[in-house]
Order: sequence, then structure tokens, then C-alpha cells
Amino acid sequence: MESFLQFFEQMPSWQKLVWILACLLFSWFLEGIYPLVKLNYKKWKHAGVNLVFLGTSLAINIVFGLLTVGVFSYIGTHQIGILHWVHLPIWAELFITILFLDFVAQYAVHYYLHKVSWMWRFHMIHHSDTKVDATTGTRHHPGDYVLREIAALIAIVIIGAPFAFYVVYKIVTILFTYLTHANVNVPVWIDKPMSLIFITPNMHKFHHHFERPWTDTNFGNIFSFWDRIFGTFVYGNPNKVIYGLDVLDGKLDENVGYQFKVPFNKEIKTDY
Repeated sequence: MESFLQFFEQMPSWQKLVWILACLLFSWFLEGIYPLVKLNYKKWKHAGVNLVFLGTSLAINIVFGLLTVGVFSYIGTHQIGILHWVHLPIWAELFITILFLDFVAQYAVHYYLHKVSWMWRFHMIHHSDTKVDATTGTRHHPGDYVLREIAALIAIVIIGAPFAFYVVYKIVTILFTYLTHANVNVPVWIDKPMSLIFITPNMHKFHHHFERPWTDTNFGNIFSFWDRIFGTFVYGNPNKVIYGLDVLDGKLDENVGYQFKVPFNKEIKTDY
């Protein structure tokens, strides 16, 4: 187990980038051979728009990567965090860390990105995509991404996990992000039982419906039981979902300049 974690602790940045691309291409391949719905769009153009947002996220990630290293060094030196106060097997501490980070840095911050007006303005860009596919998982306004990374740093300080645990969490998160956004037709007999524990492609599609209350459901990223516990879980026929946002012009979902300026456009209603 220690050698397994050491691999992730020493994982170079280029391997992490390869993992991102591998997960994206794998999800893209699945939706290509077994699509959920027929999307009337130019796939490469759509991908190019969403990859612009991936580029901004990677740039921000460089800065937060430096901050994260400093945070891990500090909490390690000063023995800060829950895991420094308890003694459990490594596998148990890793599992607890993934659970905690998924709750704080995914479910909780995602919930507030929907419920706090100024935060929602940044998050709207992720929901403005009217053709949800694997690349939609990369579609985050820089302001949205910064808020998520801040939440992750807070969670790290609270849990006091080692750096390797955090890398494992990020690796798992990336896989779920692309798979759950993919326009892939997963049979209900597979998807529904899996949704008892995990976020699944069919389940996540409801989160991208164009109007509330469906938009404000299924906030999780890895585990679905957060949504079940807090009453934000829904499940049904994903073919009924209409993508986009009712307060934005769907025809401008591939206009990068417009999308970057959405959070600062006071003419756009937030319903809050």
C-alpha cells in the first residue's frame, strides 16, 4: 500500500495531464459508439470551445498546485488535521479522505455554487452548454474553478491527509467527471444499481436540465449518497432532459467571449 501511495506522491505533472486526456478520450469513445441522444452539433467545434475552459483551469491549477504543496508541508510539519489525531490503517485513512474531499470539495461547494447568487453567476457557464458530452466536464469559468480549489484547500487542512491521498482523490474525480458528463447510453439495469452508491451518467444528466428544480439536484461527483442524505437526489429517464439554462441564450453557448462575461452581465437573471 505504501509503494502504491508513493507512486502517486511522486507522480509528475505530465502523467496527470495524460490521465486527463485519457479519461476524456475514453469517455468520448464510449459516447461515440453508444450515444444516449443524437446531438445536432459540430463535435470538434464544441470540443474546442470547452477545451478553452480546460486551458484556463490548467493555468489556475499551476498556481493552486504551488499553494497545495505549501499547505501540505505546513499541515505535515505542524500535525494539523483529523488524520493526525487518529490512527487507522492506511487504506481506511485513504477512504475517509476521498469521502471527506468528495463531500466538501465537490458536493458542498457545488451546492453553494447553485444557492449563492454571485457564485451561481460563475457556475452558470458550466450549465449553459446545450450539447452536454464528455467535454462539458472541462467547462468551468475561471471564477468557478477557483472557488472549487479554495474548497479543496479548506478540506485538506481539516482532514490533514498526506499529499498522496489528495492525488488519488483527484485521479478518481477526473475519471468520474468525464464519464458522468459523457453522452453515453448506459442501460438502466446497470446505471440504476450503480447510482445507489456512485454518480452515474444517467443520474448526472438531470443536473444539466435547463430549468429548476432539476438543475438543483444531483450535486455529487463520486458518491451519490450525499444527494440521498440531503434530499437532492433524483432519478428518471435522462431522455427527458433538455440541456442549457432558461435564463441564457442557448444560441450563444459556443461563444467563448460571451460565456466569459456572463458572471458580470447584470442583465442576466439569477433567480435569487
